[in-house]
Amino acid sequence: MRAFAALAILGTVVGLSLQGAAGAAPAAVPTHSIVVTGSGSVRTTPNRAQVSFGVTTNANTASAALRANGTEMAKVIAAVKAQGIAAADIRTESVSLSPRYSQNGDEIVGYTAANSVSATLRELGKTGAVIDAAVDAGANQVNGPNLGRSDAQALYRQALKAAIANARAKAQTIARAAGLKLRRITDVAESGGPVPLPVAAKTADASTPIEPGTQLVEATVTVTFSVV
Repeated sequence: MRAFAALAILGTVVGLSLQGAAGAAPAAVPTHSIVVTGSGSVRTTPNRAQVSFGVTTNANTASAALRANGTEMAKVIAAVKAQGIAAADIRTESVSLSPRYSQNGDEIVGYTAANSVSATLRELGKTGAVIDAAVDAGANQVNGPNLGRSDAQALYRQALKAAIANARAKAQTIARAAGLKLRRITDVAESGGPVPLPVAAKTADASTPIEPGTQLVEATVTVTFSVV
């Protein structure tokens, strides 16, 4: 009886083992990857500009320098607004006050105050006239213009789509050459942004012409495709 029971138990264990082996899922087919870099771009013409205007004044005392500077900057801001630039598009960038020393550096001989504002010009055609007006009003520092697009993010998304398509075309070529079949995208990493091309800017005594030139909005992506 004991021998019979042992044989029965052994048969049950073997049966369970065989059933587990038969019901096991088949091993997954190994997959491989192709990693490519794709690029896309959209060429556009700038439609807005940002320009900084600064005023620097000297005086014997700190308070006098700061007051004189404030008076001159108020004239510059008024002149910019008179060109149709909204107050919301004019922003103070910096205000500074520093002492001026004698040649040997041991005595304060006066003070220098500086103030700068940044103006966003939503009509590119006004850029030259605004610069002229600010300088005529007393601005003795001008930086810019920095030209751009009001819809830069939408253009960048277009460039991203073109970059993905470029990456897919590259991966398809590589897969066919290697005798593989391209499957789905498993990973994407992006980098890039609006990159301005050289902009022509001319100056003259009577006015300040601004040539908008073009901008190239670029996007670059690194894409991983699975292949079999």
